[in-house]
Amino acid sequence: MSEFQQLVDANYQALFRFAMSLARDSDRACDLVQETFCRWAEKGDQLRDRSKAKTWLFTTLHREFLSQRRRASRFSDESVDSMAERISDEEEEPDRQMDGQRAIELLGALDENYRAPLALFYLQQHSYKQIAEILEIPIGTVMSRISRGKDLLRRQMVDEPSTAPKNILQLQPEALKKTHG
Repeated sequence: MSEFQQLVDANYQALFRFAMSLARDSDRACDLVQETFCRWAEKGDQLRDRSKAKTWLFTTLHREFLSQRRRASRFSDESVDSMAERISDEEEEPDRQMDGQRAIELLGALDENYRAPLALFYLQQHSYKQIAEILEIPIGTVMSRISRGKDLLRRQMVDEPSTAPKNILQLQPEALKKTHG
């Protein structure tokens, strides 16, 4: 198996989930991931430290998303149903399936400034430092956007308590253990 195929196999699912959290459309997410791997094929050999390939891929995907959004000059309002279904399929307990699906819907309703850091933190389990590198923003901004995003999610849950997930903000990803590293 080629080095490129190994890179695709190792990172495709995580990149697709991140792209879905940004684009909220499976076709656009596929396009973003494909464009990301095309850029790797063109420029990946310029990366000196191969251990940073995953961060490079996420950063490139995020940049491509922002570029497409600027070109379109408006953001899609389509739902994240297909992403919620994928996550629900991975869950085993019915209560957690509904919680996961509703959490994705609530996350999808947030502004992209909060959605991207939260998705990278909770769905991809990146550290604050990695998120700062991927989004190309200071680590303090990452921390405040995650905090503010969680506050916005809490408010959404209060507004509709009967459908709010019970455990969305109680997730403790591995990223919490390595907050700055």
